[in-house]
Amino acid sequence: MLVLRAYLADFTSLIFPQLCAACSASLMANEDILCTDCLYNLPFTNFHQQPDNIVARQFWGKLNIEAAYALYYFNKGGKVQNMVHQFKYNGMHRIGNLLGNIAGKQLLQSPVFSTVDYIIPVPLHKKRLKTRGYNQSACFAQGLADQLNAAVELENLIRTVATQTQTHKSRFARFQNMQEVFAIACSNKLENKHVLLVDDIVTTGATLEACGIELLKVPGLKLSIATIAYAE
Repeated sequence: MLVLRAYLADFTSLIFPQLCAACSASLMANEDILCTDCLYNLPFTNFHQQPDNIVARQFWGKLNIEAAYALYYFNKGGKVQNMVHQFKYNGMHRIGNLLGNIAGKQLLQSPVFSTVDYIIPVPLHKKRLKTRGYNQSACFAQGLADQLNAAVELENLIRTVATQTQTHKSRFARFQNMQEVFAIACSNKLENKHVLLVDDIVTTGATLEACGIELLKVPGLKLSIATIAYAE
């Protein structure tokens, strides 16, 4: 029976091959979501080892943050872009959990990130959430939480306005687009806590900055930032 099941699985994979979410190569029997080459060789930033990395510097003078991080470099037309596109638009939400686990293992090496109490994903407006079916940043957050032993908080930071897409906007236009978009539902729960704010891609940082401004209104809150990728 086991031999028959294995044969059927192999036959099915020939007809409907499972593809790597990053490079689109056919996955081997022991691979899932990413092929072995992509799993180990995508462009890691190693920002968890660089407190003054380029993502952290984006927020200097704008947000009082403890630390900032991105797992990968994002290059247009590259494997990370392909993977993120599959994640956000093709229903492959399991990618987020995998990447969160990978990032979480890196962040455990940093004393700053190991003190996180709550992980808060950048929220989607309810209309976009209904259309997409899931918040990609929340999937990433859950993977991080599994490694950092922190709680994912989905109900406290809310998006009150359905904004236009940030694509092709300048940094100033992106920041304007994010004004008065977010709100805190219950600040008491976050008082004196270390919050890790997470998103999929950081470019200008305007969305994260807008979220961070609201979060830092909470008394005693410490803020750090983590994303899947950094795009120059």
